[in-house]
Amino acid sequence: MKLNILGCHSATPRSTTFPSAHVLEIANENILIDAGEGMQIQLRKYRHKFNKIRHIFISHLHGDHFYGLVGFLSTLRLLGREKEVYIHAPVGLKEIVELQFRLTQTDINYPLRFHELSANQSEVILETDKFVVSNIPLKHRVYTNGFLFKEQEALRKLNMEAIELHPEIGTWAYYNLKKGKDFIREDGSLISNQELTLPPPKPKSFAYCSDTSYFPEIVPIIKGVDLLYHEATFLETDADLAARTMHSTAKQAAKIAKKAQVKQLVLGHFSSRYKDESKFKIEAAEIFKKVEIATEGKTFEI
Repeated sequence: MKLNILGCHSATPRSTTFPSAHVLEIANENILIDAGEGMQIQLRKYRHKFNKIRHIFISHLHGDHFYGLVGFLSTLRLLGREKEVYIHAPVGLKEIVELQFRLTQTDINYPLRFHELSANQSEVILETDKFVVSNIPLKHRVYTNGFLFKEQEALRKLNMEAIELHPEIGTWAYYNLKKGKDFIREDGSLISNQELTLPPPKPKSFAYCSDTSYFPEIVPIIKGVDLLYHEATFLETDADLAARTMHSTAKQAAKIAKKAQVKQLVLGHFSSRYKDESKFKIEAAEIFKKVEIATEGKTFEI
């Protein structure tokens, strides 16, 4: 699992930074999380294949999180896209996209499926045989979700040294062993699965939380995740502005990470008012040590 940062700054544009957009690589899928303006340029720059993106998750309907979407969907048409595209987003985005395509007389020649979100509690919004995605209700000026990505538990690993001690166990039995079943001998006796297999790797998890004010209610949802991306629009010196605009400070993001006992914290969604973003890491590290700063083009291994 990898998180690739395409854009990690807030709404006001600058010549060298981009608003929110990320590609999560999970189980051979490239998932787009938010689609701020300029996102297509960043996809090209960092060599992410457009047609490999099948699922798109939009956190909320503020422009710095979705203004790049319509252009991207139009480009897929020009590239001859045939596979379905799924958009998981708040109610309203479907209407916005369809209106723009209707008024510009743009015909999308591939299936475009909208999954409109409106729940105010966490629930599963996508499940495959490889991973599960749930929403994380956040506290912002408009209806906003974060997203929790979790790998499905893998099959158990065969302990070949132990299996070779039992000649009656053929390759035909391997799949059942991986599924956790005991081996049944011809006389009806059992060889326990734990004797013949090893535990699978622990499933990895990633939580994306942007935009939100300080909101400890999310802690039980994101408890123990391997990587947390949490917005830090402001430094603590501007905590009053963070409260008014319903954003977070670096210190508040660190508090959430500490409460949730996450493995690593990544800060992003920085306001353009700050010229030295290293201050965000310094502020957060006073509370939570394992913290990094998002920058365009950076990849975090999970």
